[in-house]
Amino acid sequence: QVQLVESGGGLVQPGGSLRLSCAASGTIFSLTDMGWYRQAPGKQRELVAKYITGVYVNYADSVKGRFTISRDNAKNTVYLQMNNLKPEDTAVYYCNAQPRASRVNYWGRGTQVTVSS
Repeated sequence: QVQLVESGGGLVQPGGSLRLSCAASGTIFSLTDMGWYRQAPGKQRELVAKYITGVYVNYADSVKGRFTISRDNAKNTVYLQMNNLKPEDTAVYYCNAQPRASRVNYWGRGTQVTVSS
């Protein structure tokens, strides 16, 4: 069973930065596409950034140039560095794992990010 544990959320002022982490277990990490999604109140869950086939990264247009996804296969961890945060980035951020063999989606419980002055 794949388990994902997110950390690093919190309250930050506009223009600030946060780094989210997601530790994965129960999967061959190097063969798993990892990503981040978010869901704001009253809105659908949307893609933020995701590795595709382990190398190519797909970013939402709204975060390009501000957010960077990275992974450490030795630590089974994926990160999301978020810079120049805006109030519209406020949401619950979810870690996503999709093993390439099964293409089943697994989700973490989410971590709250609030951007407010």
